[in-house]
Amino acid sequence: MSASFMFNSTHRLGSICRLRRIQGHMMSSQAGPEVLLQRVGCAGVITLNRPRALNALNIHMIRTIYPQLKAWQSDGDTDIVIIKGAGGKAFCAGGDIRAVTEAGKVGDSLAQDFFREEYILNSVIGGYTKPYVALIDGITMGGGVGLSVHGQFRVATEKTLFAMPETAIGLFPDVGGGYFLPRLPGKLGLFLALTGFRLKGRDVQRAGVATHFIESHKIPDLENELVELKSPSNEAVASLLESYHNKTSLDADKPFALAQHVQDIDRLFSAGSVEEILLNLNTDGSAFASKQAETLSKMSPTSLKLTFRQLQAGASLSLQEVLRMEYRLTQACMRGNDFYEGVRAVLIDKDHSPKWSPSSLQEVTDESVEHSFSSLGEKDLHL
Repeated sequence: MSASFMFNSTHRLGSICRLRRIQGHMMSSQAGPEVLLQRVGCAGVITLNRPRALNALNIHMIRTIYPQLKAWQSDGDTDIVIIKGAGGKAFCAGGDIRAVTEAGKVGDSLAQDFFREEYILNSVIGGYTKPYVALIDGITMGGGVGLSVHGQFRVATEKTLFAMPETAIGLFPDVGGGYFLPRLPGKLGLFLALTGFRLKGRDVQRAGVATHFIESHKIPDLENELVELKSPSNEAVASLLESYHNKTSLDADKPFALAQHVQDIDRLFSAGSVEEILLNLNTDGSAFASKQAETLSKMSPTSLKLTFRQLQAGASLSLQEVLRMEYRLTQACMRGNDFYEGVRAVLIDKDHSPKWSPSSLQEVTDESVEHSFSSLGEKDLHL
C-alpha cells in the first residue's frame, strides 16, 4: 500500500469524522425543542431553550426564530414580541462556534450558512416594526447580543454579563457589532471591541447596551404585565419598562465600573491605528493602561486590525451595510488561521496559548486587511 494512498485514506477518514461531528451538532438540535414559541395574549414569546449549553445559538434555532418573527410581523393579532433565555444562567452565551469551526475545516457550507442566516435574522430584528423586548437576564455574548441589541428594548438585570470577546478567538465583534459599538459614548465601543472587557449588571444599561435595568426576580412580573398590555405600542412598552427601571434601586449607589477610566479610554483609544493605541497604552504609565496593553497583547493581531477597521467603517454605515461588511469578514476568517487556532486554544484544548499567524501587528499587512473587506461577488450577503 502506497504512502500517498494511506495519507489520502486517513485524510478522508478524518474529514468524514469531522463531518459526522458537524451532523451530530445539527441532529442534536432536533432531539428537543431548542426554541419554544408561544402566543400569550397578543404577545409572541420566544424562549431560547438550551440551558445546558447556555442557550448558545445554532443554525436550527435561527431557522426556527426567523420565520416566526416574519409571521408575527404581519400577523394582526400579535402586537409585541418578547425574547428570553431558559435556565436562569444565560440569555444566550453566543453562537455555536464549535460546529462552525468544524464546518470551516472541511469546507462544509455551514461555515457560510450560519453567518448568512444569523445576520439576516439580526437585520430583521433591527428593522422590526412591532415592540421587541429582549430580557437579557444572565450571560449575553456574541450571538446573544445579535438577538437583543438591535431591538427597541433590552432589559438587563444584576445577573447580566455582557461581552464581545471575539478578538480572543481570532474573530471580530460581529452580529452588527460594527454598527452598535461605535455608537456607544466616546471610545467605549472600541475599547469593548478590542479588549473583550466584561460589563455586568446595571453597567450594561449605563453603557447603553441595555435600555433598562430591573431586578432578576421581577422579570416574571414584568413579562406578565407586558403580555397583558391592552395596546402595546412602543410608548406603552417604554412607559412600563421605565416604571420598573425607576423602582429598582439595586446597585444604584455603585458607580459605573469604568467611571474613573472613561476619560482615559477616550484619550488612549483615540488613534489612527491599533499600533498607535498600543503605543498610547505602553507610554501612559498608569496601571489601567498597562492592564489593557497586556490584554491586547494576547489577542489575535489580525482580529485587532480587522476590528479597528470594522468599527471605523461601521460608524457611518447602516445596520444592513454593516452586516454585509461583517459577512465578508467572517469568510475571510474562515479562510485564515487564527479563528481555528483561537477556538482550539480557548474552547477545545483550553490551554489559552494560541499561536497566532501572523504573530505580531507589524506582520499584518494593510493589503491583507483590505482584502478581508473586499466583495464576495455573487456570494455577498443579500438583505
